[in-house]
Amino acid sequence: MGERAKALLVDDRRDNLLALEAILQGLPVTAVAVESGEAALKQLLTDDFAVILLDAHMPNMDGFETASHIKRRERTRHVPILFLTAADRDAQLALRGYAVGAVDYLTKPFDPWVLRAKVSIFVELWTKNQQLKAQAEASKERETQWLQLTETMDEAARVLRAGGPEAATEALDLLEKARWGS
Repeated sequence: MGERAKALLVDDRRDNLLALEAILQGLPVTAVAVESGEAALKQLLTDDFAVILLDAHMPNMDGFETASHIKRRERTRHVPILFLTAADRDAQLALRGYAVGAVDYLTKPFDPWVLRAKVSIFVELWTKNQQLKAQAEASKERETQWLQLTETMDEAARVLRAGGPEAATEALDLLEKARWGS
């Protein structure tokens, strides 16, 4: 199959990123870790991700601001965001996370198996979506080939109807070229 799914891990603390990478180990996903919202936005310019694990509290650009930038971009607005944050001091934070487009909001300490299960679902959805895109492209290619073949057959029929001593040879040449894709 095509490329492997990627998860973007965004946290200003390196030890948190290492813990997330360890939790995701063994899943069919490549973890890409960055330490700021700005770095996440830059990474999202070049790579496609199945899911984003985003720390809500970071200096400079926090997770909420980062998420709102992600959701405003055409290329990234569909990427699911899971917010991760320290023990919930404020119930409004979860609502704020959902308001900027998060699909879930987990408070630390969270169960690593729950996080693995959630990431697995998004990786599976991403993989299925890639398969559907590939099938659609293959179908479009077959349709294009079919249209070209039909046009060639129509041209060969016109040549035969026009008659003349060379008509059969010219029609056969057209059909042979179409058959061999030249």
